[in-house]
Amino acid sequence: MPQISVVVPVFNEEESLPELTQWISRVMNDNGFSYEVLLVNDGSTDHSWQVISGLCKQYPEIKGLNFTRNYGKSAALDAGFKKASGDVIITMDADLQDSPEEIPGLYEMITEQGFDVVSGWKKERHDPISKTIPSRFFNAVTRWISGIQLHDFNCGLKAYKLKVVKNIHVYGEMHRYIPLLAKWNGFGKIGEKVVQHQARKYGYSKFGLERFLNGFLDLISVSFVHRYKKKPMHFFGLLGTLSFFTGFIITCWLIFQKIHGLSKGIEVREIVDQPLFFLALVALIIGVQLFVTGFIAELMTSSQSKEAEYKIDEEINL
Repeated sequence: MPQISVVVPVFNEEESLPELTQWISRVMNDNGFSYEVLLVNDGSTDHSWQVISGLCKQYPEIKGLNFTRNYGKSAALDAGFKKASGDVIITMDADLQDSPEEIPGLYEMITEQGFDVVSGWKKERHDPISKTIPSRFFNAVTRWISGIQLHDFNCGLKAYKLKVVKNIHVYGEMHRYIPLLAKWNGFGKIGEKVVQHQARKYGYSKFGLERFLNGFLDLISVSFVHRYKKKPMHFFGLLGTLSFFTGFIITCWLIFQKIHGLSKGIEVREIVDQPLFFLALVALIIGVQLFVTGFIAELMTSSQSKEAEYKIDEEINL
């Protein structure tokens, strides 16, 4: 079993891969680490897989996974986590903006300081202001909602204990919130390390400004899923019950008014002629629908499949 597994999602990074793997190899050998590098090709449209295949033949420590199409960074990390076997798992991007020189420090924080997760913090960034300002705002909101005091949730350079990655499932666009997933699964000792951020040397950024909007939506989604995934009836049932009883009480009040008016000889509008009656009717119907939705969600949760959301086309050295 190697000491370190380095998981690298790859999407159209053919130019940077040889330099990255040589850099990782140099750092590992200089520090005497046993290691493996898992390059997960996420449906690249350039020659990234051909480059990975060549590197796997050249270096036995390098292992390659090739997706049938582009599934996203979360799927690539999840596949890498499933195949990784090192005591410490390091994740980094393939674009050379994450420095392998940080690996010894991250490893030491996991093995000697006892952290479950260590997240990199790109304190000095080589990015345009159009990315840095939204990123700071995004991180501030995420800290407030999650309760995890990290400065840079988006940093791809992170370290994990092996048992952490084996007990979480990264899906959708949840790679930003792996520390949050780890915390919810009982791995609460989360640290942070200031890391060097390199200027992009090859290619271009694969992420636009839309990722920040998607990030907020993902945060809401992951918070909701964590709280109600195993008990959806608690959410839908509560709303349904409140809606149904609101409609029921309004209907009873309208009927009482009608009966009371007739008993006193007071002229009262017909119940069905009052707008409030139709609002009550809508509340009753919505209440029933929400309750049924919660019931169906409970059935789906109890029988849901854990099949992977991605397909691997080829593996090398695994």
